[in-house]
Amino acid sequence: MPRAAKPLTTAAAALRRRLFSSSSGPSRWATPGHEEHPKGYLFNRPPPPPGQARKWEDWELPCYVTSFLTIVILGVGLNAKPDLTIETWAHQKALERLQMEQQQMSESD
Repeated sequence: MPRAAKPLTTAAAALRRRLFSSSSGPSRWATPGHEEHPKGYLFNRPPPPPGQARKWEDWELPCYVTSFLTIVILGVGLNAKPDLTIETWAHQKALERLQMEQQQMSESD
């Protein structure tokens, strides 16, 4: 066995023993879960009774407000950015040269 593979093999074996050992009870990384069958609801939350609205969690309002503001700021900012492409610069230079040529031709007439 090559000398470099020995530490890697040892580390993998130690990690495997740590993950799948049952000395301190079942491992939280290797157990299948605590429910036999999922309930079938989104995020495992049953819908509220008819006529009642779902209560918002603490994280929802800041998340929605931040997402909305991000979309607005990006939309305005990306539409207002200057056009610095090489094609636009070359087009402007070509128009300037055409104007200079037209002025020279009009002056010589």
